[in-house]
Amino acid sequence: MTQFHRRSLFVGTAAFGLAVALRPAGAQAPAATPAGAPAPAAGPFTLAPLPYAANANEPHIDAMTMELHHDRHHAAYVSNLNAALKDHGDLAKKPLEEMLANLASVPEAIRTTVRNSGGGHANHTMFWQIMGGQGGEPTGELKAAIDRDLGGVSKMRDDFNAAGGRVFGSGWVFVTVDKAGKLALTTKPNQDTPLMDGNRALFGNDVWEHAYYLKYNNRRPDYLRAWWNVVNWPKIAERYAAAKAGTLTI
Repeated sequence: MTQFHRRSLFVGTAAFGLAVALRPAGAQAPAATPAGAPAPAAGPFTLAPLPYAANANEPHIDAMTMELHHDRHHAAYVSNLNAALKDHGDLAKKPLEEMLANLASVPEAIRTTVRNSGGGHANHTMFWQIMGGQGGEPTGELKAAIDRDLGGVSKMRDDFNAAGGRVFGSGWVFVTVDKAGKLALTTKPNQDTPLMDGNRALFGNDVWEHAYYLKYNNRRPDYLRAWWNVVNWPKIAERYAAAKAGTLTI
């Protein structure tokens, strides 16, 4: 994706669907497409609405960025993924995390689209879930794991921000978690995801320009620092418990 497309207000399609789409939705019908928006490609995956108002992360992330990021960029990943899978019924029945963990088994003709759009769908679904909070600090088991594996909350934030700042071009910075509850810091290019390595993202931040450019322009480090003010630590703690229980999907 070119730099122009990352900044465009017209990338992708409008948000559609009322249920999260990490597993094929069968007979679920998408919500009506907003007037003037291109019709999304029908298929097994759908786009859940934001779990909070678009302005919930103000002033740190502006409402227009949230609307464009979710309703256009994320919706485009879902639409493109469905379009790629329309002639691959058996593959379309697989859970998204399984599909991404086994990209070598995806037909070569659609592998790149599944990688980019499937990865984008997984990454963004996680992303919306772990924002909309009040920042602050984690507690309990989650804090203990951060202290043990990442040197404490303050060091983790500094290392996370530095890693996100070093991502060349577009990508993500993640804290991953395994079934034993061990944490690690990693980055991925484009819409690649830890799922492709058989891992799980505990949480992560999107450092594509479309995630921050309207408010922060080229000041990615400012965005990375401000983002912690909207992190939802209780939701991340739920993800940590799910990872240890073996039930965290994406």
